[in-house]
Amino acid sequence: MNNSIANTARLLGAGLRALLVLTLLTGVIYPLAVTGVAQALFHNKANGSEIKSDGKVVGSSLIGQQGYSLKYFQPRPANGLGENSVNTQYKLILSGATNRSADNAELIKWVKEAKAKVVKDNSTADYKVRPSQVPADAVTSSGSGLDPDISPAYAELQVHRVAEKNGLSVAQVEKLVEDHTDGRTLGFIGEPRVNVLELNIALKDLVAKS
Repeated sequence: MNNSIANTARLLGAGLRALLVLTLLTGVIYPLAVTGVAQALFHNKANGSEIKSDGKVVGSSLIGQQGYSLKYFQPRPANGLGENSVNTQYKLILSGATNRSADNAELIKWVKEAKAKVVKDNSTADYKVRPSQVPADAVTSSGSGLDPDISPAYAELQVHRVAEKNGLSVAQVEKLVEDHTDGRTLGFIGEPRVNVLELNIALKDLVAKS
């Protein structure tokens, strides 16, 4: 009887030690090691691909933002987004597409209204935007509704308006767009793109220097 109790106690002790060792290895040492390697080798990605302006984090290069005034470049529409109904204090956005087919009446109405607004907003005293110039990404949201990029065509369409509202020359703003246009990944994946947040930060800096 005593031997049985002693064996049980030893097994429990061995099990407890194994639990503590595994907890230390997998719950403390391994996460710290992975975090350390990520911070050392992939600092920007590990921290959410943060974008900073004036020393402060203003967003992520992976997530689009809404609410820019017409002094700045506009992002894609975000009709698929909603608000978090639980944490209403911060109105967290929800990722999602419109989930409407191309012949859906509501989607067609959205696109027509968005197109008319793009033409109106980007036409200036000496430059008139034609409806045929409006690219698809100017009037439709992405699959996630959080696309941080726009096409070079949409960025170029906004150049005259941005130049006029900021007291800059068209050439200055065109150069800004050109400098912030990224080509296809590895030369063949995806399409050329312009990150809206990065472009607007560069615009703000240019205006401050002018």
